Amino acid sequence: MINDVEITSLLTLLQELLHIGGPVVWILLGFSVIAVSIVLIKCWQLLLLSPESTTTAQKAIALWKQNEPDQALSQLKKTKPLDELLAMAMEGLRRAEITEQLLKEELQRVANLRLNQLRSYLRPLEVIASLSPLLGLLGTVIGMILAFQQMELAGSQVDPSVLSGGIWQALLTTAVGLGVAIPAVLAHNWLERKTERVAGLINDGVTQVFTHAPLTNNSPTKSADSFKNVA
Repeated sequence: MINDVEITSLLTLLQELLHIGGPVVWILLGFSVIAVSIVLIKCWQLLLLSPESTTTAQKAIALWKQNEPDQALSQLKKTKPLDELLAMAMEGLRRAEITEQLLKEELQRVANLRLNQLRSYLRPLEVIASLSPLLGLLGTVIGMILAFQQMELAGSQVDPSVLSGGIWQALLTTAVGLGVAIPAVLAHNWLERKTERVAGLINDGVTQVFTHAPLTNNSPTKSADSFKNVA
């Protein structure tokens, strides 16, 4: 376990890095805090919604195919995006006053709304992932300019240790920028992939509901078209 001495050493090292890196490192530190907050919020959202869980949806679709719509609807948990869309499709197909076209438009609207909720905060995370290495490079360039400026002012009395110290201090900002950007890119791609997977599950599930709909109301061709372009 980490003792008090190690914690104090880490804090001291952090303070030194912030002092050496200057404003750029402070900005990157702020970016890292924002990125971590976004990832935690998204993980909490995924934990609450369980958008990729298909257990209840598969049971409901199986019952729907067996022409047991009431039991199928009872299996669904409408707090999940997939289950909510399946329930809307099943209930809509059982109501004769709703046309297939209107039902599909409403499903499209709700699906887009739920997917946009899953995509919330992903754009700031993408911006952080893109800007962090650029800010790090900017800090390095500024640091190199200052180092060579000091070398010019020293004239023939240049101390190589001063120059090398200025260079590593300048390169520090690039390292910090990459350290912030790499986890942000990984987190963004992971969350984006989960949203794409949920869109695919919704598309597949609603299509199955339409394909196996009982021909009991206003359109004999309800099973002809699939639910497309959810995302």
